[in-house]
Amino acid sequence: MEMQNSKILIIDDEPELLTLVKELLFRENFLCTETAATCHEAENQIRGKTWHLILLDVMLPDGSGFELYQNMKEEGFLFDIPVVFLSARDEDSARLRGLGLGADDYITKPFLPEELLLRIKAVLRRTYRFQEAGEALRLGEAVVSFDSGTVENRGEVQTLTAKEYAILHKLAENRGKIVTIDALCDALWPDGSYGLESSLVVHIRHLREKIEADPSSPKYLVTVRGLGYKLEKR
Repeated sequence: MEMQNSKILIIDDEPELLTLVKELLFRENFLCTETAATCHEAENQIRGKTWHLILLDVMLPDGSGFELYQNMKEEGFLFDIPVVFLSARDEDSARLRGLGLGADDYITKPFLPEELLLRIKAVLRRTYRFQEAGEALRLGEAVVSFDSGTVENRGEVQTLTAKEYAILHKLAENRGKIVTIDALCDALWPDGSYGLESSLVVHIRHLREKIEADPSSPKYLVTVRGLGYKLEKR
């Protein structure tokens, strides 16, 4: 799963803030966002759907965000879903209470939109181990820089082609999981005009020559017969 496909629930009773946060996330291609303005609405949303992150206001019209979080956690709905508290209160005691309950972050209103976005991405990366383009990807002796589109391996720096970059980025986003041939084709040919599967195999072979110590016996970019490929965690 890509980070931007994360399902995010925003719980706050301020319409302006809900609009601001939804637009902020939308501009960053986080399209799976929904909102709730009360504890009651939030409980229904949490119980009824799958979420990857929840932004939770501390002060809601019909109750406390702290109590909502605690109750939902006791019922088993927030066992492994990261929560970021939003609050107009800046007291250390409130922050410590939120973090002490098990929340993943706490941000005080008013906040800079860019700061909220950075906090959201940091929590998602930490929880789901997303690989962002700006990070280095280490595969044994090979170090991939997505920023520059290069691979440094045993003192030699090679440039990734556009197709190699797309393949490796897709696999890195799903590291440790199988990525199907169809999913890789979607990454290579997003307009739907797929090349032949044999073309994908050629790109994979060239990519292995750049990142593997022994391309004929790969340790990292492995084939999952009949399904697709996987970037191993080692």
